[in-house]
Amino acid sequence: MNEKFILPEGISIGHANDAYTGVTCILADGAVGGVAVRGGAPGTRETDMMHAEKSQGFVNAVVLSGGSAYGLEAACGVTEFLRERGIGFAVGDKVVPLVAQAILFDLNTPGEYHYPDKKMGYAAAAAATRDAVKFGAVGAGTGATVGKILGAAGACKSGIGGATYLFGDVIVSAVVAVNAVGDVYERGSGKILAGARTADGRFLNVVECMKNGFFAAQMQPHANTTIGCVMTNARLDKVQTNKLAAIAHDGLAMSIRPVHTDADGDTIFALSRGDKAIDFNIVAALAAEATAQAIENAVRL
Repeated sequence: MNEKFILPEGISIGHANDAYTGVTCILADGAVGGVAVRGGAPGTRETDMMHAEKSQGFVNAVVLSGGSAYGLEAACGVTEFLRERGIGFAVGDKVVPLVAQAILFDLNTPGEYHYPDKKMGYAAAAAATRDAVKFGAVGAGTGATVGKILGAAGACKSGIGGATYLFGDVIVSAVVAVNAVGDVYERGSGKILAGARTADGRFLNVVECMKNGFFAAQMQPHANTTIGCVMTNARLDKVQTNKLAAIAHDGLAMSIRPVHTDADGDTIFALSRGDKAIDFNIVAALAAEATAQAIENAVRL
């Protein structure tokens, strides 16, 4: 793993948030895009166009946001930002920016709705940078928590994390906002880093709760989700980029247990922007590792 977070050339990341929720915008500059949705309760926009069998070959931006379904409005702000700059799919005298999005549930304030809107999405796009990208409780990670099986009081604060792996001059980086129903584990030690806590501060262990039936009795459905994006400068076609997104989910399985439940909307995007020739299997293995490390970093920060 490279301790410094590095982005492939042409890709930049911006955050915008208030005290409750936020948006992370990944400007892709016409990268080849792919996606894999594994959770049972996803909230997404424009994921179908990214599938391998669809004719569209590139994507202009990927948006990760809070706000549940309300937060899908944020992508409209990113679309407007790109349109003003003439970026998108040209149709006659019009330009149509291709912006994909996934959301997580962070409507955690009783009696109030706080969600990313068009203005916040625009601000995230305008803030995009390649240098010193911030992580933690920012952007899509602002309202993220892990382990809400006992309610908000027993959950751990989470956020958005990043990680980079290098193979020669090939870059494989991941950005993940972690809002999982499952516990987050440290791969090296196997210990729980974040999850539901009991009144005395112990981790409840969600897998054990599933075994004894407590999980089914307590679980609040559709209030979770881990979303992210893996990015590389390896030259991949659309089929490979979609497969990369699918294999990146192995990183979720390495660090979150249980994962891909019906109470999560786990979604991972993949972007290929570059011309580096490399065995795809190496890129795929690094993508899973980077995703897992980004998840651990998200809860540590």
